[in-house]
Amino acid sequence: MAEPGTRRCCLGWDFSTQQVKVVAVDTALNVFYEDSVHFDRDLPQFGTQGGVHVHQDGLTVTSPVLMWVQALDIILEKMKASGFDFSGVLALSGAGQQHGSIYWKAGASQVLTSLSPDLPLHEQLQACFSISDCPVWMDSSTTAQCRQLEAAVGGARPLSRLTGSRAYERFTGNQIAKIYQQNPEAYSHTERISLVSSFAAALFLGSYSPIDYSDGSGMNLLQIQDKVWSQACLGACAPHLEEKLGPPVPSCSVVGAVSSYYVRRYGFPPGCKVVAFTGDNPASLAGMRLEEGDIAVSLGTSDTLFLWLREPTPALEGHIFCNPVDPQHYMALLCFKNGSLMRERIRDEAASCSWSEFSKALQSTEMGNGGHLGFYFDVREITPEVTGRHRFSAENRQVSEFPKDVEIRALIEGQFMAKRIHAEGLGYQVMPKTKILATGGASHNRDILQVLADVFGAPVYVIDTANSACVGSAYRAFHGLAAGTDVPFSEVVKLAPNPRLVATPHPGSSQVYAALLPRYAQLEQRILAQPPGLLQ
Repeated sequence: MAEPGTRRCCLGWDFSTQQVKVVAVDTALNVFYEDSVHFDRDLPQFGTQGGVHVHQDGLTVTSPVLMWVQALDIILEKMKASGFDFSGVLALSGAGQQHGSIYWKAGASQVLTSLSPDLPLHEQLQACFSISDCPVWMDSSTTAQCRQLEAAVGGARPLSRLTGSRAYERFTGNQIAKIYQQNPEAYSHTERISLVSSFAAALFLGSYSPIDYSDGSGMNLLQIQDKVWSQACLGACAPHLEEKLGPPVPSCSVVGAVSSYYVRRYGFPPGCKVVAFTGDNPASLAGMRLEEGDIAVSLGTSDTLFLWLREPTPALEGHIFCNPVDPQHYMALLCFKNGSLMRERIRDEAASCSWSEFSKALQSTEMGNGGHLGFYFDVREITPEVTGRHRFSAENRQVSEFPKDVEIRALIEGQFMAKRIHAEGLGYQVMPKTKILATGGASHNRDILQVLADVFGAPVYVIDTANSACVGSAYRAFHGLAAGTDVPFSEVVKLAPNPRLVATPHPGSSQVYAALLPRYAQLEQRILAQPPGLLQ
């Protein structure tokens, strides 16, 4: 039992590419403790760079599974040494880097259920894995398996409609197929395959944890509408795969109580609940407290869109996942490679390397840029798959250059129009209550955010997202405690700090962009249709 005065809380964990992180959030939703273990720095014996091993082929990327286990040992010992009172922990949940997979050897479940509180986890789990270095999201070595999977279901588009994405090299089903084909002995000795998220949950449960619907959507194996494994996809990847994965569960499920190992070694209460762990992107959606119709825009090295969807329309681009906080709804992810580096390059070329000059250009040019439209892809873009810079006059004539202030507005308007067009292609619709949450480096520039508000016709807010996956995991733990699906997530997190309003659409913006957006979409198709020799 917790002592009187003990701070009751939930823990949120994040098993990311470079570190394991934890936050403690109290019942008033204040973060009052955080800590982390950095793999390269704190566990140098594993020889990782950026938390991974890049193999000689440059395509295969793995992480040592025991490094993750030992990181958990270290962080729990740090918490204990700091005087953290585990007796007040009501529940815990967590996030894992998406798509990575862990292979538990036959007999591992018995080891998990009989852990000795006298020894750290990594000493007891050393012989529990049939693959010691696990494939992670950075791996791109499975192109052959991707083509096999798409062929098995009739092509990329049918696979996308079924699982939410076309076949991607990093997606788990294709990684499992490669292991089965290249290391059949290790595969046959595997009794359970976990995602990084369900693996981390299993460490806390002392037994295998099911994969949740949301992280399970990043495998090319789950039918996102029916929330069951696709028999066609399973069969295309490897034999006996369904029994090795176990049945998937809603993301807000309580999957059990914490193992007695943690009760006896650290003082967790025996009733501490474990809520299904999920992927880092779904957990970030929870941490940002997105609601139906909302959109989060991360403006970083690459730009990422998180969308809350009710009726998704899966496409050949982007990803549709089951929503981590509402099992009836969905979320989508869209990634654009030409993000901050492209903005910085145009700043250097057209604004004398000055953000303040860049902002002045946005302030001095009109919404719609006099009909001038630009496409700026210095590296090959994902959405759409195009490279080069393409400028068009108001009459749709291709031109070689713009005046500097027009160039700056064309870049920012073009980046945000592309985001809106491709979001709507996945089923997204701006609603009267839509909020846009902006994060990342460019979210500090008010003038860039003003263009974002104008193009989408919705107010833009900023929110502190330094630990959004961790904090989102703690929020999800509270949600699981509150009987999960019966209580709206928004009700559980209503005490959390509110985002700050930074930009509202200018009057008339909706009319300006209603005319420009179809033009932009048509010109994008025109660029895609051009032979490579004609691209500038």
